[in-house]
Amino acid sequence: MRHVVYAYPTESCYGLGCDPLSRLAVRRILQLKRRPQSKGLILIASQPEQLARYVTAAGLQMAIASGYWPGAVTLLLPASKRCPVWLRGRHQTIAVRVTGFAPAQQLCQRLGQALVSTSANRAGQKAIRRAHDVRMRFGHAVRIMPGRVGQARRPSQIMDLMSAQVVRA
Repeated sequence: MRHVVYAYPTESCYGLGCDPLSRLAVRRILQLKRRPQSKGLILIASQPEQLARYVTAAGLQMAIASGYWPGAVTLLLPASKRCPVWLRGRHQTIAVRVTGFAPAQQLCQRLGQALVSTSANRAGQKAIRRAHDVRMRFGHAVRIMPGRVGQARRPSQIMDLMSAQVVRA
C-alpha cells in the first residue's frame, strides 16, 4: 500500500494522492501529471497532528490557532527538518491543509496519515470531475476511490500564513 497512487474526490475535482514518505509514489504522481518536483506539493490531513512531521511545531500551532481548518484553505508553513525535499521542492515552506471534505478526510483517516494532494489534471488542462475520466486518463496506474466531487469550482486558496499573502485565490 505504501507506493500506491490514489485518485479521490476533493472539493473541486478528482485529486491524486499518496504516502508523502514514499518517494516512489510521489515520483509516479509527478510523472503522471508531468509536473516538476521543484514546484512542491500540497499535503492534506484529516487532523492537524497528521501534519506534525512536515511543518515546524510553531507553524503548526499558528495554523491550528488561525481558524482556517478544517476547510478549503491551504497554508504555506515553514517546513520541518524532517520534511522531504521531494515534497517541498525548491521552497523552505510546505503547503498543508486539514480538509473538511468528507471523502478526502475518510481517506486520510483510513490510511492513518497525511497525503500528498494534487489535482488529477495536468497543468493547463480542464479539471477531472468524474472517476470514469480518471480511469480514461490514467488506466490502472491509480487506485480510484469512487465518490462525488464537491461543488467548489476552483481549487483551494493558498495563503502564506507568516506573511498573510494570498498566493492562489
